[in-house]
Amino acid sequence: MGLAMAIFGSIGFVAVQTRLQAFELVFVRCVCASLFLGAFWLLSGKFKNENWNKREVKRVLLCGLILVSNWVFLFKAFEMMSITVAISIYYLAPVIVLLLGSFLYREKLTWIAIISILICFIGTMLISGLGTDTPFQQLLSSGLILPFLAAILYALLTLLSKGITQLSPYAVTVIQTSLGAILLFPLVSFGAFSGLQVNHWIAITIIGVIHTGVVYFLFFRSVRFLPTRLISALVFLDPIVAILLDTMIIGFRPSVLQIVGLLLTFGGMVVTLVQTESTKSTAEAG
Repeated sequence: MGLAMAIFGSIGFVAVQTRLQAFELVFVRCVCASLFLGAFWLLSGKFKNENWNKREVKRVLLCGLILVSNWVFLFKAFEMMSITVAISIYYLAPVIVLLLGSFLYREKLTWIAIISILICFIGTMLISGLGTDTPFQQLLSSGLILPFLAAILYALLTLLSKGITQLSPYAVTVIQTSLGAILLFPLVSFGAFSGLQVNHWIAITIIGVIHTGVVYFLFFRSVRFLPTRLISALVFLDPIVAILLDTMIIGFRPSVLQIVGLLLTFGGMVVTLVQTESTKSTAEAG
């Protein structure tokens, strides 16, 4: 799973190299995931053991719609702003999951969790540019809302996916990405693929095959055998790789306030995840 997260961390960097817009890139991801994971699902014979439940299939389709929308907003964010800013805001998703979970399932938030959430919020504001001389209207027009929307959708996806227990991860993903390919087909400008050079096609292939097919395959193969605490830690490989590539290769230079924001945001998220896991462990022990 660590390899999967590290590879996925480079998706923003590679996405910029494709010269494609969000709809076209997400369509490529949906098609490749459907073919790659669908082939494994069929050839391995796992489809024979699926327990089809009408209510659960409806939930899978709803989650598929949310997943595809999440991808579109995230890739659109990569088009309009620095990968570091987009990915830092996007990874507020675990904090949003905690907030929504406490509201939907009436789980009480501890003071440590509340303080951590406030720290994340302040950090994100600093990363995004709020608190500087940049006009608020200019920040909105820069696409700032896009990674926030992507994070909210990811949080909703996480919470709704908890109700999917009978279908295998492969069946769920194939259904969702196939739905995405169907929905996006009329919105895709296929003319965008003409005139692309070899390096663009290489980047597109990497996005489709490596970042989607291979990464999801590695993720599903390992996620069920790892403790939640380790999974929570490995998730941070994704933004770390993304930020390193953005600063070392693309040349993004964060301001002092943005650096402080990065430290606050990820520090707050680490405390939030550790606190959540400690609470779970205490509850299980009790």
